[in-house]
Amino acid sequence: MLLGCIGDDFTGAGDLGNTLVKAGMRTVQYVGVPDGPAAPEVEAGVVALKSRSIPVDEAVQISLAALDWLLAQGCEQILFKYCSTFDSTPDGNIGPVAEALADRLGAEHAIVCPAFPATGRSVYQGHLFVNDRLLSESGMENHPLTPMTDPDLRRWLAHQVTGAVGHVPASVVFEGAQAIRARLEAEPARLVVCDAIRDADLLALGAAADGLKLVTGGSGIAMGLPENFNRAGRLAGKATGWHGQAGAAAVLSGSCSNATRAQVERHAGPRYEITAEALMADEVSAGQIADWALSQDGLPLIYSSATPDVVRAAKERFGAEVVAARVEAFFAETAQALVAGGVTRLITAGGETSGAVVEALAPSALVIGPEIAPGVPCLRAGPDLVLALKSGNFGGPDFFAEADAMLEGAA
Repeated sequence: MLLGCIGDDFTGAGDLGNTLVKAGMRTVQYVGVPDGPAAPEVEAGVVALKSRSIPVDEAVQISLAALDWLLAQGCEQILFKYCSTFDSTPDGNIGPVAEALADRLGAEHAIVCPAFPATGRSVYQGHLFVNDRLLSESGMENHPLTPMTDPDLRRWLAHQVTGAVGHVPASVVFEGAQAIRARLEAEPARLVVCDAIRDADLLALGAAADGLKLVTGGSGIAMGLPENFNRAGRLAGKATGWHGQAGAAAVLSGSCSNATRAQVERHAGPRYEITAEALMADEVSAGQIADWALSQDGLPLIYSSATPDVVRAAKERFGAEVVAARVEAFFAETAQALVAGGVTRLITAGGETSGAVVEALAPSALVIGPEIAPGVPCLRAGPDLVLALKSGNFGGPDFFAEADAMLEGAA
């Protein structure tokens, strides 16, 4: 294994795996830290964790465990992958995990770049944009767990880390890999935010990262990393063999992002809304809702994708952590019941929802297939089960139908 990757949620890890496969690396996504060694043909290993919103100390501990396993597989470079909207609080978890990884690796400098132009994420003058909006005006300021109220990555990261935060501006990035590398080496700070507004900028950053022990960012930062190994003649070439999966399908959506709520409204199939009030009052159960879905024609959607006002009211009434835990547990149990009832194609929306579902289904590894939408690949979790794990803000209005067609092999 050449490149070792640590993803702080399951949707992001799949997104990263998708990027690496397209760039020519034989990639496997692992669910949690594996117990045994990787297969010898794996060139990039992605350890998917559910560490984005857990306590900082736990996130650091589990990330270091993933690092130790990856180093034991022979990895020469480590990539810490987080969301392209930098989902975190002023306490962490991105900064503390990045510092802990850098300490363990003895890394002098690490790139920090969540940019992903294909999905509208760009970094300019150290500020993160979502399309033409600053992050703090994109809807992410209403995120129920990690509200992003400051678009300045340098300032936000400085709340989380003990050391200084550096910056490589766009004017340097546009000059190419050599200029970027020179600026990185001249930076007194270890964690360095790098601007990127185009795929070409990410490729230049990837080339500049050749030989760096640690790189951090969204999946876009991985675009240029495989070429460093390919240029040295160390990649075997792309693997193929994906095939679709017939059978029943269902959608589980726990994301409250603007994009997911639009997808829910657009969905033409049967829909069942799960409210926080109904869950807290034990008015619905996973078995009941799974039975409803299994009795439907078409593509049934089970969703808890409320507006910011509704989410805010539920948090104030029941407590944010209590509601989040209850929603995640419901979707996890529903996923188990759906698969037990014969569902072979399962689509999930939302990082926390997807993480809960994958942990409940407990596949040991996920084989990465073709791309459904930027950042969202098809994933095979077993001989009779395929998944699409969507981050909240990803995908177009008809994503659910498009994902089902891809998973079935009809598109």
